[in-house]
Amino acid sequence: MIEVRELTKCYEDLRLGEIVAVDCVSFVAQPGEIFGLLGPNGAGKTTVLRTLSTMLRPTSGTAVVGGFDVSTQAAQVRRHIGFVSGNLTGYERMTAWEMVEFFGRLHGLEQDHLQERMETVFSWLQMDEIRDRLGAKMSTGMKQKVSIARAIVHDPPVLIFDEATVGLDVLVARSLLDTIQQLRDEGKCVIFSTHHMHEAERLCDRIAILHRGRILKEGTLESLLEGQQGSDLEQVFFDLISEHDQQSPSLAADDGGG
Repeated sequence: MIEVRELTKCYEDLRLGEIVAVDCVSFVAQPGEIFGLLGPNGAGKTTVLRTLSTMLRPTSGTAVVGGFDVSTQAAQVRRHIGFVSGNLTGYERMTAWEMVEFFGRLHGLEQDHLQERMETVFSWLQMDEIRDRLGAKMSTGMKQKVSIARAIVHDPPVLIFDEATVGLDVLVARSLLDTIQQLRDEGKCVIFSTHHMHEAERLCDRIAILHRGRILKEGTLESLLEGQQGSDLEQVFFDLISEHDQQSPSLAADDGGG
């Protein structure tokens, strides 16, 4: 469903010169799987996900989503993905129903099908009580539900969650993680980025540890722990990053993207 090969993204900085935000990243994510990108702030997670969602063009390498290349078939890729971030922006003068309907129309859904799909989504996410609530009057949890509804209204096979729990309280964050698991169980291919160990441990079928634009190790939680001195993911995470930094002390810490 998602195949990334030697993906690289560079930026030009007037003071520092070329900054390599993502450095030869490769991975494959399948339907019915939550693939986690785990890394500290500035590791390159957001850059990878923005490239997968066609917001950024790769400097080199390839990324194929649902059989479509992100560089040459961007429009087709966008029809096959839904994107949710921790940035809960919305339209303050539109209701929840109007916002989701607007995004459904952007995706080209016919009116009858769109209305039917919205009824299903609002019922599933328990949003019926906020149908007519304006964005300016929504709580953080309500805004996050609208963000998810906007992302799934066109029923995409691939869903991308970029640090989607940032700023959420415990109850709202837990509800979001439950929703992501349900989407996986429906057969969706889910990419989930986080810097929280417990989220990766609870949610992800496979995890790639990303640091300074590079994948240091990738696999199931069990395979990541196997052969490591650490007994939990947090210790493995810190050991891998410390070892990498000791071997490459001259690398800049800032990759230019989350």
